[in-house]
Amino acid sequence: MKVIVSGGGTGGHIFPAISIANAIKEQQPKAEILFVGAEGRMEMQRVPAAGYKIIGLPVQGFNRKQLLKNISVLWNLWKSKRMARGIVREFKPDVAVGVGGYASGPMLDECSAAGIPCIIQEQNSYAGVTNKLLAKKARKICVAYEGMERFFPAEKILLTGNPVRQNIVDSTISRDDALTAFGLRKDLKTILIVGGSLGARTLNTSVLNHLQEIAQSNVQILWQTGKYYKEQIAQAKKQAQAEGKWPENLHETDFIADMGAAYTAADLVISRAGASSISEFCLIGKPVILVPSPNVAEDHQTKNAMALVSRQAAIYVKDAEAPDRVIKEAITAVNNDELLNTLGTNIKKLALPDSANIIADIVIRTAKK
Repeated sequence: MKVIVSGGGTGGHIFPAISIANAIKEQQPKAEILFVGAEGRMEMQRVPAAGYKIIGLPVQGFNRKQLLKNISVLWNLWKSKRMARGIVREFKPDVAVGVGGYASGPMLDECSAAGIPCIIQEQNSYAGVTNKLLAKKARKICVAYEGMERFFPAEKILLTGNPVRQNIVDSTISRDDALTAFGLRKDLKTILIVGGSLGARTLNTSVLNHLQEIAQSNVQILWQTGKYYKEQIAQAKKQAQAEGKWPENLHETDFIADMGAAYTAADLVISRAGASSISEFCLIGKPVILVPSPNVAEDHQTKNAMALVSRQAAIYVKDAEAPDRVIKEAITAVNNDELLNTLGTNIKKLALPDSANIIADIVIRTAKK
């Protein structure tokens, strides 16, 4: 069996794509899987690191501010469609899976034109432009939220959830061992702050604005600053230490390799509202304060967050208000056991486990048909 998996651009698209590919290989060890991504995007490194071949298309997003720049965008789209046609002829896939992102548009378009069945996986509660355009041509559409009939034909929709990083679900580390691994105390409540592997400026500013409140609180904070902000935070720490203002209960690191252990150590998480992160919080039943990024297409992170808030499964803080509010709110919330219990119980109810295997099964059955 030959499968094309196309899309990417962000970890939120790439992690589910790799999880689906792994599940297909587990069920069909002889399956050939080819990834198709966008040149210069994150998938061009992450996919080969996971052991899969990937071809990059020169496709880009449209520039809505400088319309003249779209001449090159249209040229690259035409080139991408030609390349995609060549990939279909040469690889001869039995089925194609689109996970969203620039590359999945031309690739699934060409697969559909060649009569190859296509499956879409939509991670967010608000469908992306590419997936909305591809919906008419898809055989099945795998979604993570209810109510997606407003974007897609109801008869094609399957509620499967989002595949997540397996090491998070499979983590067996105890809370005490997780706290020890990060050099944290066992007698204090723990807040974990994560803004993705590159970091989030708003979350970092929120911490630096409230060093005094953190120092005076009875909690400890594990803070992933992100690699992009590593030097900036190091300078801020050096200055604060010289002035005697750096809290002993604030533990910063630019990157956390074992997120499963970090989640286990945490009583409360402050995070962006990406679809993959939310799916992880649901599966492990972790109380969370969501600060959606305003820098994403169609503000879909806010819509992801509100889908949880409406069910009393998360706390929402607007990005613009976070530097003033989020640390104070987190310190109050983490000391409220009743609130933590409510949030943890309600978010766990939204979990859709075993998503990767369910989607892989749909892909395999579609290919066999």
